[in-house]
Amino acid sequence: MMLVPLVTGCSWEDAEHLTGRVVSDTTARERRDDWIAAGVFEAIATEAISGYDKIIGLDFSDVSVDGSVHKSPAGGEGTGKSPVDRAKRGWKWSIATDTAGIPVGWSISDANIHDVHLLAPTLDVVAQRGLIGEIGTLWLDRGYDGLRVRDQLAERGIDDAIIAKHSRRKAGKGSKNPKLGLRWPVDGPIRGCPTTASSGATPTARASTARPNSPWRSPCSLRPSSSTGETGGRPRLFLSAEVLR
Repeated sequence: MMLVPLVTGCSWEDAEHLTGRVVSDTTARERRDDWIAAGVFEAIATEAISGYDKIIGLDFSDVSVDGSVHKSPAGGEGTGKSPVDRAKRGWKWSIATDTAGIPVGWSISDANIHDVHLLAPTLDVVAQRGLIGEIGTLWLDRGYDGLRVRDQLAERGIDDAIIAKHSRRKAGKGSKNPKLGLRWPVDGPIRGCPTTASSGATPTARASTARPNSPWRSPCSLRPSSSTGETGGRPRLFLSAEVLR
C-alpha cells in the first residue's frame, strides 16, 4: 500500500480502498513516518540512482535545477503560504536532474521560500551521493541570477554555470522562440510530481519524470484530461488491488 500514493499521487484514503482495505490509511501514515525517520526512503532513492547509473548511466554533461510550488490543503508541518495560490497552504521542492531528466537530488521547504534558498541544499544532496564533481555545465533560470548563487556554486566547485539573465520585454512584444537552453529536462520531474499533498505532513519527493523516452516516466502523465476524459492517445492508467497488494 505504501507505493500507491507515491506512484499515483492519490490520497491515503484512496490507497486504502485500492488495496482492498487490507491496511488502514492511519496505519499506513504511521509506517510512512517511521520509514522517513529511519531513512528508508532516502536509502531507496540513493540505491535506485546508483543502480540506474551502473546499468544505464547518468549523463552529467548538462545538469539543470529548478523549483516548483504545490498545494497542501490540509497544511501541516513543512507548508507555508503559497505566493502563486492566494496565500493558501502549500509546499515547494527543488530538484536537480541530469541531461536526460533523471532526478539526482532534491530538497523540500515551505511554499513561500524562494528557489535561491533551496539551491544549496539541493546541490548538497547531489554531493552526498558523490556526484557533485561530475557536473559539467549547470543550467539555471533567471530567478537564480545573483552573486549569492554564484558564491554558492564556487564553494561547491562548480565553475561552469549558465544562468538566464533578467531582461525587460518590449511592451506588446514577446519572444516567439525563447531560448530555454538545457533547463527543460528538469520540467519532466516537476510535472510528474503530485500537485497536492495527500496528508498534513511534509510530502516525500518522488523521483519520477514525465519525459516519454525516460525509464522513469511518471504515471501521472497518463491521467485523463479533466475536460475530455481522454489521455491524448496514451494508454489509460488502471489500478488493481490484486496487483498492488
